[in-house]
Amino acid sequence: MANLGVAIVRQYERGVVFRLGKVRNVREPGLRFMIPLVDRMRKVSMRTVTMPIQSQQIITRDNVSIGVAAVAYFRRVDPVKSIVEIENVQVAVGQIAQTTVRNVVGRSLLDQVLTDTESLNESIKDILERITRQWGVYVLLVELKDIELPTPMQRAMARQAEAEREKRAKIIAAEGEALSADRLAEAADVIADHPVALQLRNLQILGEIAVEKNSTIVFPAQFLDSVRAVSQFIEREARKAGIDHPLERGHDAESPSRPAAAVR
Repeated sequence: MANLGVAIVRQYERGVVFRLGKVRNVREPGLRFMIPLVDRMRKVSMRTVTMPIQSQQIITRDNVSIGVAAVAYFRRVDPVKSIVEIENVQVAVGQIAQTTVRNVVGRSLLDQVLTDTESLNESIKDILERITRQWGVYVLLVELKDIELPTPMQRAMARQAEAEREKRAKIIAAEGEALSADRLAEAADVIADHPVALQLRNLQILGEIAVEKNSTIVFPAQFLDSVRAVSQFIEREARKAGIDHPLERGHDAESPSRPAAAVR
């Protein structure tokens, strides 16, 4: 129907009209009329195009060979330039995108490629946008979607990650030990000021042990305290009566330097 001077332009298209080989105008969507046998219309899709960039082997800046695949999104914003300035805009965008990905990744270190992909994506997008602008194409987004590492490099990175986790675990354990030592020192100071706290703690431990196992437990700490209390009581009573402590008196009897008491 275009040769008869009638054409239908869809909503997502624009029609570029050539009159005797020269660009005449751009037709909007709808039913459009032209001069038969004189005008020719080429329709240009204005929709966003998804273009996969095939995986390619790239040597990074630190001499590591990796496989990188990406995807690019672009659309035509100037239908006249996309026809007049270049023969096949989609093939051209695909080739320049593949080359740009190889150049940008090749100038980067492996760690940067793995951890800082956002900045690499922005760099690739900026380069593509500067080149494709003259073709009437706008690049919306470029993403690195797949990075293939050699098997030895994967093993080395796994060992590195494992060593890093072990280091963090040891640091956390050491910090826990230091904190526990500080708390034990504070508890020892409290018990030294309040001896009854030690007895309460002993009773608590006995209760916890009795819950787990039904057994008889001999705990000598209270017995020793009782013996000490009895000894202190005898010493106080002896001092009140003017009599030396039995232990001291026995020690004095054995001492050769003290003269013996006179016998009446």
